[in-house]
Amino acid sequence: MKLSSSALIFDLDGTISDPSLGICRSFNHALQTFGFATLADSVISNEIGPPLDVSFKKLVPALNEQLIPGLVTAYRERYADVGYSENTVYPQIPMALEKLTAAGFQLAVCTSKRVDFATKILSMFELLDHFSFVDGGDIGISKGQQLSALLTQQKIDTQAIMIGDRNIDILAAQQNSLRSIGVLWGFGAHQELAAAKADHIVHNVCELSGCFL
Repeated sequence: MKLSSSALIFDLDGTISDPSLGICRSFNHALQTFGFATLADSVISNEIGPPLDVSFKKLVPALNEQLIPGLVTAYRERYADVGYSENTVYPQIPMALEKLTAAGFQLAVCTSKRVDFATKILSMFELLDHFSFVDGGDIGISKGQQLSALLTQQKIDTQAIMIGDRNIDILAAQQNSLRSIGVLWGFGAHQELAAAKADHIVHNVCELSGCFL
C-alpha cells in the first residue's frame, strides 16, 4: 500500500547528501583553534545530525559552555569557506526527487544546518528547485521546534511526513504528531531508528521511492 502525504519533509545531512568529510574537517579545525586534540572522523560522524552546540558538548567531555559560541564560529568559518563543498549527494537521490516532483508531491527540507549553508549545498547539486522551501536551524533550536513553527506558519499540515536518518528526526515528528520514515544510508543505525519508533524504516533510496510511487 502506497503512503499518502501532503508534503515530504527531508532532512539534509545523511538523507540527501553525505557531508561527513567537510563536517569532520570543520569540527577538527574548531577544536584545534581552541587548543583541543583532534578527533577521529568515526567519532565525529556519530554526532552528525544534532545542532552544533549539542554535538560539541558530546564530543568534548566537561566542555566549558562559554567556549561553545567560539567553537561554533570557528567551525562555521571553515565550513563557509570550503567545508560545504566537501559534500557528496547520495547517488539515487536526484532521480528520486525528480520522480516525486513529477508525481506532484510537495517536497521540502528541514535541517539543523543553517539555512544559507543548506541552500548553498542544494544549489551545488542542482536540487534546490525540487523543494518548495528550505527550513534551517540554529543554536538552541531543536528540530521539533522547527517542525512546530512550520505547522504554526501553515507551511505544512499534519499529513506531512518527516524523512531522516537520525532519531532526532523521528522524535521531532512524533512531538508534532507527524509520521516519519527513517533511512539507513545515513548516520543512524536501524536500532536507533527503531528505538525512536519510526513509522517506517527503509534501507535504500529505491525503497523510499517505493513508499510513494
